[in-house]
Amino acid sequence: MRLTGINRYPVKSCRGQSLTEALVDPWGLRGDRRWMLVDDAGMVVTARENPQLVLVGVEPVEAGLRLTSPGRPELEVNEPTGGEQSPVQVWKSALTAAPAAAPANAWFSDLLGFSVRLVYLDDPTRRPVNPLFGGPADVVSFADGYPLLLTTEESLATLNELIAVGPRAEEAPLPMTRFRPNVVVSGAPAWAEDGWTSITIGAVHFRAVKACDRCVFTTIDPDTAIKGREPLVTLARHRHWDGKIWFGMNLIPDVAVGTDARIAVGDAVSVS
Repeated sequence: MRLTGINRYPVKSCRGQSLTEALVDPWGLRGDRRWMLVDDAGMVVTARENPQLVLVGVEPVEAGLRLTSPGRPELEVNEPTGGEQSPVQVWKSALTAAPAAAPANAWFSDLLGFSVRLVYLDDPTRRPVNPLFGGPADVVSFADGYPLLLTTEESLATLNELIAVGPRAEEAPLPMTRFRPNVVVSGAPAWAEDGWTSITIGAVHFRAVKACDRCVFTTIDPDTAIKGREPLVTLARHRHWDGKIWFGMNLIPDVAVGTDARIAVGDAVSVS
């Protein structure tokens, strides 16, 4: 088994970056989902309801981020340094984050057509994972629930075969980018990840703590922002249990702060 893909998403719900290597922190890949959008009440804003966010390009620069979007001017956003905090909420997690400067808020508000704010998680140890699936020291950035998401090439290939013979065959094949994984593995049977409890990529160990239940985000074409019906139609027929539908596995890294644990495409992968 080998690691065949690494992806990070600097701003939650915006376009991701394909990497050849990455550093792993306790809260996820370094630079992954440290920024997100919130509404005036501080609630997370995502592409589930605002699919045009998937077209926003994000490039990390020395001072922060460079944002791009079709037909719009570029904007550079500095990482907040003033110490100001604002209450925010990511699903059931309530915490604080550092607000970005006003031009970033205006840029995103104009894009979406309603008032939003860009915030930065200056202290990524501030948000614990679900205690049902992690320990008291386990933390996560602005990802939905866990530090990393793993998918396998074989599971996607099997899913695409199922879509191709189903009622929405015209939507196949789907790319892996629909599922926004952080790490992609090849060399295992389809759906083998369902039974994994631990995984080692290169020299870095992760706990496989919970399968990933999927939502309408996966129906958004990342290149056009157009919504379809797949993969949810087919997952509901073949991967439905506990009232949810499933694709991928959530991981928690067993790394210490400041250790600069590194993974790279091509790394050997072992599981148990």
